[in-house]
Amino acid sequence: MNAVAKYFEGRKLVVATMHGKEKVIGPVLEQQLGVIVVPAEELNTDVFGTFSGEIERKDDPLATARLKCRKVHELSGGMLVVASEGSFGPHPVIGFIPADDEILVLTDFERNIEIKVRELSTETNFAGRRCDDYRALSAFAKEVGFPQHAIILRDAKDSHQHIVKGISNYADLEKAHQEIYTKYGSVFAETDMRAMHNPMRMQVIEKAAHKLAQKAMQLCPVCTTPGYDVYDVISGLPCDWCGLPTNGTLAHIYKCESCNHTEEKKHPNGRQKEDPMFCNNCNP
Repeated sequence: MNAVAKYFEGRKLVVATMHGKEKVIGPVLEQQLGVIVVPAEELNTDVFGTFSGEIERKDDPLATARLKCRKVHELSGGMLVVASEGSFGPHPVIGFIPADDEILVLTDFERNIEIKVRELSTETNFAGRRCDDYRALSAFAKEVGFPQHAIILRDAKDSHQHIVKGISNYADLEKAHQEIYTKYGSVFAETDMRAMHNPMRMQVIEKAAHKLAQKAMQLCPVCTTPGYDVYDVISGLPCDWCGLPTNGTLAHIYKCESCNHTEEKKHPNGRQKEDPMFCNNCNP
């Protein structure tokens, strides 16, 4: 048995979801970590917040994912639990482009280990638009990949007065639109971002699962605890022309969350010098 296998091989891993995320998380972690993946039973993740806004998320995404893991542990006694939490909105750097920001947390309650990763992606159809006219709604539906991706209709943006979720065929779409417009005189359409209704989001969660598996297989060189990874990034890679520090990455700092061992690894990108085009002195 290799060093990684002793932590995960043959252990039951519960996925804290009611939205089918085990379908993409499970195969990745089973293949790479050797765990036996099962979905959580009797878990209502809506209590931690809903994308449609009826229940506001009270905590940040990482804290919410941790709460999901803890809840599964309390309900089932599962010692190895994984949970994800997604957020949608403008990209934190690019700004005007929508982004899917997924947090994935693996908690080993038996060994007191937590491994967490983040996958930030612009591969999302996250959108919303007022569509009083059914032709406008049909155009919106086409843009967001309907019917493979479900749609939510409501009487107005952010309103909880009348909401129809999980619409995934044109007959139901037209019926819900007519019903809401007749009653309220306006219709707001948005993408249903729950994982089982949004294949694009499922793909991002799958990428996060691969990242999680990779991190779990990285062991601390001192205590061999899984999850040894980059903790901090040091800039200052010298310019190839003038030799002054640039914003280029000079080193990665690795840290073990268990024993706090740290290690500096220089030139992680394989470059000793930075291209002058990225130097504020040579190319101000």
